[in-house]
Amino acid sequence: MNPNTPIECIILAGGLGTRLRSAVPDLPKCMAPIAGKPFVQYLINYLLEQGVSKFIFSLGYMHESIETFIQETYPQLNYTIALEAEPLGTGGAIFLACKQATAKNVLVMNGDTMFRIDAVQFMQFHEENQAQCSVALKPMQNFERYGVVEIGQDHKILSFKEKQHYATGLINGGVYALNTNYFLQLPFPEKFSFEKDFLEQYFSEANMLGQVQDEYFIDIGIPEDFERAGRELIDF
Repeated sequence: MNPNTPIECIILAGGLGTRLRSAVPDLPKCMAPIAGKPFVQYLINYLLEQGVSKFIFSLGYMHESIETFIQETYPQLNYTIALEAEPLGTGGAIFLACKQATAKNVLVMNGDTMFRIDAVQFMQFHEENQAQCSVALKPMQNFERYGVVEIGQDHKILSFKEKQHYATGLINGGVYALNTNYFLQLPFPEKFSFEKDFLEQYFSEANMLGQVQDEYFIDIGIPEDFERAGRELIDF
């Protein structure tokens, strides 16, 4: 991939945000206010800095609020909407959004997670290795909220381990590079989990790789980290 090649990005922003209800009632998770701005604004700004030139927003719950925000805040943004009529799971949402992609390989990101990787480097890694899916991995210490991803010296994913307490390990940072042609020809049901039904089912047969990037990471899915984001993201 040429460093000047534009990047196309899918942002998953259709979640109900049930774990955040106590802190953020009546808003989709990505619209949760962080230091006076919706979380998705930090995400879009970061991605624009990284050279993303087209966005595909995968929306569902309270999609009107997100669409209005994008129209008002980013009137020049090149984007499309993939709208779920009903919740399709992370996999179904990505599958629907991939049908609108024009690039052979797309960047995929969760709308409630900020993992500030070097996106150009990540996409280059994915394309140079002709991967069907690449996962951005974050080194962490003393955690139990995430499972662990094991990779070999060739970056090939060897296993996905269950959530439990780990002293150290690599976690799935919720950022993916995905070959859309490969993904769209797989026999999935309409509703499925990207993590369980794709990553964990296909890593051994697909060319599925992990790239470690030890960059800033936050997942606002629980109230404690939502509050922490308010203190930390103000710097970005």
